[in-house]
Amino acid sequence: MFTGIIETLGRVHKIEKDQNNLHVTVESSFTNELKIDQSVSHNGICLTVVAIQDTFYTVTAIDETILKTNIGDWKVNDIVNLERGMKLGDRLDGHIVQGHVDQTGTCIGIEEANGSWNYTFEYDEKLNNITIEKGSITVNGVSLTVVNSKTNQFSVSIIPYTFENTNFKNFKVGTKINLEFDVVGKYISRLYSINK
Repeated sequence: MFTGIIETLGRVHKIEKDQNNLHVTVESSFTNELKIDQSVSHNGICLTVVAIQDTFYTVTAIDETILKTNIGDWKVNDIVNLERGMKLGDRLDGHIVQGHVDQTGTCIGIEEANGSWNYTFEYDEKLNNITIEKGSITVNGVSLTVVNSKTNQFSVSIIPYTFENTNFKNFKVGTKINLEFDVVGKYISRLYSINK
C-alpha cells in the first residue's frame, strides 16, 4: 500500500527484456535503504526489488504489468516517480493507493496558471473506470484531486512543489501516463456496470 506522496525521483539506468518479462534497473537516492523483496511504486506501479548494487536496484515487470501500464515505453535515462510502501502508523497524507495500475491515459492539455499548472488527461471509458469531481486519482503514482470530471477525461491542478519534485515537469501533450482510480470510484463503477 502507498499514499501517492512521491519520496524521490529515480533514473532508469538499464532495461533488459527476458522472455515476457522486463528487468528495469533504477538509480535512486534511497537505494541504500532498500531490501530485496521490498515493494516500491514506480510511476504508480508496485514492483518488487530483486537485486541491489551500489546506488542501483532492479525490479521485474511481468507481461500483465507491461500490457496495463506505460512501463513498456520507458527508456534509459527516463525519470520515474518513486515511493516506498507506507508504514503502519504513518500519517496518510495522500490517499490509499494500491500500486495496481487500472489503465493508461494520455495527457491532452497543459496550461500554466499563474504559478501552478493544470493538466488534462483522457482515458478509454470502455474499461468502466470513472473519476469523481473532487475525488482522488493517482497519476504516475501521484495522489491528486480530480477537477472537471467527464466521462473519459479529467483535469488536475499541480502546485510548484509537485511540479518540481515529480516527473510532471517532463509531461507533454501526448505523454502516456499510468492511472489508478480511487477505490470509491472503482466500487461505484462496478455497481454501475452490473446494473446496466
